[in-house]
Amino acid sequence: MTNATSLSGSGLLERRAPVKGVHLRWFVGGSGSPLVLVHGLGGAASNWVELAPELARDHRVLVPDLPGHGGSSPLPAVPNLEPFADRLGLLIVREGLAPAVLVGHSLGCLVALRLAMRSPELVAGLVLVSAAGIGSTTKRARQAVAISMLVQPGRFIAPFRERISRSERLRGIVWGSWATPEGAVVSPTATVGLLEGPSLHTDVASAAAALVEDDPRLDLERVRCPAALLWGARDPQVPVADGFEYARRLRAPLRVVAGAGHLVIVERPEACLDAIRSFLDRVA
Repeated sequence: MTNATSLSGSGLLERRAPVKGVHLRWFVGGSGSPLVLVHGLGGAASNWVELAPELARDHRVLVPDLPGHGGSSPLPAVPNLEPFADRLGLLIVREGLAPAVLVGHSLGCLVALRLAMRSPELVAGLVLVSAAGIGSTTKRARQAVAISMLVQPGRFIAPFRERISRSERLRGIVWGSWATPEGAVVSPTATVGLLEGPSLHTDVASAAAALVEDDPRLDLERVRCPAALLWGARDPQVPVADGFEYARRLRAPLRVVAGAGHLVIVERPEACLDAIRSFLDRVA
């Protein structure tokens, strides 16, 4: 059954099925080389509403809701991020898309990295956008995540997403308060996409707890596929210094987007498309 979501409305097909004990929801569409888009903590597949339809013009695009997020059920137990990577890998195999290039945002970068480490045969390359995992293990980050999980502001404002999307002032308040220096640049379409997930979430806290315990730095040498990084110069959540450290450890290029914050995938969709397409041309 297909719900009226921003992604299904853009032409991607919604699918649901049990995958190793978790009922997953995902969207798929387009044709060409495979591309998987992995959202961040508290997000959903609909976060990619600005990018997925454009990328589906030239690629077979898979956009999942991670377990506990959006329309996907929670994992039975979450000791770390490995179970998220495991289900993502099984979904890629189910759709016949291996090996695929994975594009992650924030938490989604860590899930993509863990999959590249555990199942390198499934991952042809990585594009990591505003990657969590270094700064997110600090005491300050742990406190911020704990407060966010307790308050869950997205769940309270999600029912008003259409109204918020129509008001530049409200978009500025909602997104500028924590994610980007210029909240009003997040488009009405992106605002609806960002706020579709929170009203459906069933267990974001488990992912949050796993996130703040996962420091990937000691394991990055296990990543063998090509990678590229994209970062907002004014990201208030994961500083650009983290991007330089990822780039050094992965021996990967880093592109910094001037004026952008943590939500660079919707703040500067054109820059993201250019970075992703440039990477895909390089690894083709």
